[in-house]
Amino acid sequence: MELSEIRKQLDECDAEIVKLFEKRMSLSEAVASVKLESGKAVLDKEREASKLARVSEMASNEINSEGIKEVFKLLMSMSRKLQYRMLEENGRHINIPFIPIGDIRQGSPRVVFQGDEGAYSQLAMKRYFGDDVSYINVPTFRSAMTAISEGSADYAVLPIENSTAGIVNEIYDLLAEYENYIVAEQVIKVEHCLMGPKGAKLSDIKTVYSHPQSLMQSQRFLETHDWKQISMPNNAFAARKVADDADLSQAAIASELAAEIYGLSILERGVNSAENNSTRFIIVTGQKVYREDAGKISICFEVPHESGSLYNCLGHFIFNGLNISKIESRPIEGRTWEYRFFLDFDGNLSDPSVRCALTGLREEARYLRVLGNY
Repeated sequence: MELSEIRKQLDECDAEIVKLFEKRMSLSEAVASVKLESGKAVLDKEREASKLARVSEMASNEINSEGIKEVFKLLMSMSRKLQYRMLEENGRHINIPFIPIGDIRQGSPRVVFQGDEGAYSQLAMKRYFGDDVSYINVPTFRSAMTAISEGSADYAVLPIENSTAGIVNEIYDLLAEYENYIVAEQVIKVEHCLMGPKGAKLSDIKTVYSHPQSLMQSQRFLETHDWKQISMPNNAFAARKVADDADLSQAAIASELAAEIYGLSILERGVNSAENNSTRFIIVTGQKVYREDAGKISICFEVPHESGSLYNCLGHFIFNGLNISKIESRPIEGRTWEYRFFLDFDGNLSDPSVRCALTGLREEARYLRVLGNY
């Protein structure tokens, strides 16, 4: 046959497939109506497995058999998503016990951040809550999460991602461990400053203290000087040491806020080489609340350890027209080669499309938790 004739027959075949697909989806609506009345679950794994085995046996060869299984997996997935949408429209959706609220900065919130005075976390806190906020600082991220859980603070400010260094793994693990929830975020542009005691000049400096990551980010500047570089637990701690020692030969790389707090002179601004270096901080609370104008949702979930399970779960967002902005994975402690997924997507918990996607995900994932809407 000529190519044009082959394509003509393909078009005719495709038209028949479309008709059969629409007929199948119509029958899926009827199935949803029955399940709505009976309260039966949408996902029936045993029936789907039996169906896949049966249709694969109908194929004439092994290649077609595998292809037919893939086609029917997708057909059944589309059928389930349609059923979830119908159930949601009739009030059968996931229970999301989050309460919409106004601005969380109203009143006199108590805030906790990790690190010493002058840390970028403190800068993020001040940028979001204002200069007059009541706060405490703690030595570790876990201490900050515990302060929320125990009620000694209303909110915690935690760094979750840097535009050059990537995610903060420990924060993701703590979000999964603690019953705390994200209610806001604040992005801070990182501008490292070289600072020394009052009266110090660049020509006096012999030793520079800072966090290893900050030293690395400032290598282009540091390589132009023959200075000894010493790593410290964090930038604010480095600034405090330089202030306490009052040695004109010592300098720290930290934030402008740290220089202000510890009474240091800024010798050079913007010593980090990446101009677009920013850190995203999350504001966490122990209450299941979200701002009424929230537009981003964070969740974590686990999937069955079998082929196609992650693909099927992500399909719920595509089917409901929801944009996924980020996905990360972290190993699950005690379960070798199994992972917990963290996902950010656009939406508000009051949106029907969001409730529909979460309903489907809850049914097909092994575990699902909403981490916040902000």
